[in-house]
Amino acid sequence: MSGWNFAELWEAIADRFPDAQAQVQGDRRFTWREFDQRSDALARHLIDGGATHQDKVALYLQNCPEYMEGCYAAFKGALVPVNTNYRYLDDELVYLWDNADAIAVVFHGSFVDRVDAVRARLPKVRHWIWVDDGTAGRPEWAEDYEAVVSTPPGRTVPPWGRSGDDVVMIYTGGTTGMPKGVMWRQDDLIAVTCGNGNAKFAKHPDEVGGVEGIVGDLTQPGPPGLPACPLMHGTGWFTANIFLTQAGSVVTLVDRTLDWVEVLDTIEREHVGALTIVGDAFGKPMVRTLDANPDRWDLSSLVLVASSGVMWSEPVKQAMLAHNPGMLLVDTFSSSEAIGMGNSVSYGGSAEKTAHFALGAGCKVFADDGRPVAPGSGERGRVAVPGRVPIAYYKDPEKSASTFIEFEGVRYSMPGDYATVEADGTITLLGRGSVCINTGGEKVFPEEVEEALKTHDAVADAVVVGVPDEKFGEAITAVVEPAPGASLDEAALIAHVKEHLAHYKAPKRVLGIDTIGRAPNGKVDYKRMTAYAVDALGLSPA
Repeated sequence: MSGWNFAELWEAIADRFPDAQAQVQGDRRFTWREFDQRSDALARHLIDGGATHQDKVALYLQNCPEYMEGCYAAFKGALVPVNTNYRYLDDELVYLWDNADAIAVVFHGSFVDRVDAVRARLPKVRHWIWVDDGTAGRPEWAEDYEAVVSTPPGRTVPPWGRSGDDVVMIYTGGTTGMPKGVMWRQDDLIAVTCGNGNAKFAKHPDEVGGVEGIVGDLTQPGPPGLPACPLMHGTGWFTANIFLTQAGSVVTLVDRTLDWVEVLDTIEREHVGALTIVGDAFGKPMVRTLDANPDRWDLSSLVLVASSGVMWSEPVKQAMLAHNPGMLLVDTFSSSEAIGMGNSVSYGGSAEKTAHFALGAGCKVFADDGRPVAPGSGERGRVAVPGRVPIAYYKDPEKSASTFIEFEGVRYSMPGDYATVEADGTITLLGRGSVCINTGGEKVFPEEVEEALKTHDAVADAVVVGVPDEKFGEAITAVVEPAPGASLDEAALIAHVKEHLAHYKAPKRVLGIDTIGRAPNGKVDYKRMTAYAVDALGLSPA
């Protein structure tokens, strides 16, 4: 083998545990045999329809079993699944699918009108495949997904074969620029995502007996895992791939509004072993639901809660552990283009501090002039991950050159996350440099001010932006969503921040908003929040 490949691994698991559960959504249940056969049928349909090696298949779907079937079908055919943010509007969809060179789009019925509005602008797309979700009926120009997958053709292997060099691609969000397709070799992505659970994945397949050496070690299927966050974002999709590669199952929710009663009911009913969330955006409502319903749910099956992508604060971790002290809370500092920058683990009565991580193996923090940051110096720098990193951004050589760098003969991924290095070698995350605020010559990272604000009882959520200011260049401005029943006292909130941070980091103004409107992955659109603040203050945009 040239390296690990998802299709080869999952087919071996399907052969070993054909009757085990692979996917669940409410009353819908699919065994590994069914998961395998349905994905075979979709792969065969695409290949027979003209798809060739490494063609792109866009998945325009909410969380559902068809999402992972679409990925599996792409892996089987040595094609490339392309995640699609289901909040995108017409121009964003056209940009994404055109940039990705998509030849097929698998979409939920609820998106029929939007797909119909952009079809004429996407001549490279040859297949429009409709997935029934009980909303809009199938249009005449689309194929019926269920009809495609209902007749298993036998194991589908493309004439061009498969390998560990086959690319998987995940598009990053476009809140600080246009979305970019991060290209990974399958072998590298499997090693860095699945290697923590099974050290064999960090080695070449030939060293450990190949796929048989991995799957042969499995004595029983793995536990169910529930990605509460969207599969179309890296946090949810990476963990879903891990659940399946452990011969487990992926449990998805029925309600599309993220009802925490449904989440907790599902954990109890399905005996979920691992839950994937996105920081406080998920943790806070989960804790509120548990606090309001003490002793309602048996969470004893839940041994792991994992988060990535958004700040997960110490108080929220403590509150979660109070409801189930037997859990491990794993806060990973990673991104789509840099997996393994750092992690923190909380358990029992010990919750790790907010934004405090153990630096990943081999990772470094580089100052802007290219020097490694000395531990304990207080200097800020960008975190860089070595070794198994993406190939590049798809069709973006300039951005690739600035992100994937070489230092002393080692290739690093350095997407722009700033941190300081403590004397003990741990790091304190500051935030992404692209949203850093320059106020009076001082650099302020919004995330640390946001976290200080969110410790106030009157604050449900907060975003901090910089607005044009004659004196300071940029003035720090907070946009705050009040807690239920609370009113905002601007002076009190500014004073609260000054109790926790240097005074220059405190907001000059605090603006209220009904809802921050975070994306399903917990992230925020800083451009939209800046525009809101500029408009509310009657300023001219920079």
